[in-house]
Amino acid sequence: MFTGIIEEIGTIEEIKGSRNGARRFYVNCSLVLEDLKIGDSLAVNGVCLTVVEKNKSRISVEAVEETIKKTTLGSYKPGDFLNLERAVKVNDRLGGHIVQGHVDATGKVVSIEKLPLSRMFRFRMARSLMKYVIPMGSIAINGVSLTVAEKLSDSFRVAIIPHTFENTVFKFLRVGSEVNIEIDMIAKYIESIIKK
Repeated sequence: MFTGIIEEIGTIEEIKGSRNGARRFYVNCSLVLEDLKIGDSLAVNGVCLTVVEKNKSRISVEAVEETIKKTTLGSYKPGDFLNLERAVKVNDRLGGHIVQGHVDATGKVVSIEKLPLSRMFRFRMARSLMKYVIPMGSIAINGVSLTVAEKLSDSFRVAIIPHTFENTVFKFLRVGSEVNIEIDMIAKYIESIIKK
């Protein structure tokens, strides 16, 4: 489990494996290395992956075929930047919201509006998932815990403060960029209970 508070931006150094099959990502990083062990979970652009190798300057994580199909991981190449977050400890503060690292869908950046004190990003995703989006509700984009500023018929908007913009991969996103989206799990649980 994660909180959606990104700890650092890593850089892909190397990728091994087939384009549509399982892939191993070698990621340069520093902060998350401090107490990360082989077998630990790591959120990589919002995708929960297992650390399979580690040295003083990088880790490697693996993604199976199903994960490649359901996320943006299949489009990554060496040199790309990634949001990284270690799993939350039981006694840590929950600064964002409960993020599982289980991506519900990919979405696209529709627009980016620069405001005096923030940037307003608009994202489009599958209409079938829009029912889970509520104004002032939580959503995770590339692993970042965010608050929905506005819900539209086919998209939603989030405001990105300067700190989040500078310390996450949001600063590299452009109109048309694909992102990983995780809906707030509480909404999915409520729907499941009501349907029974």
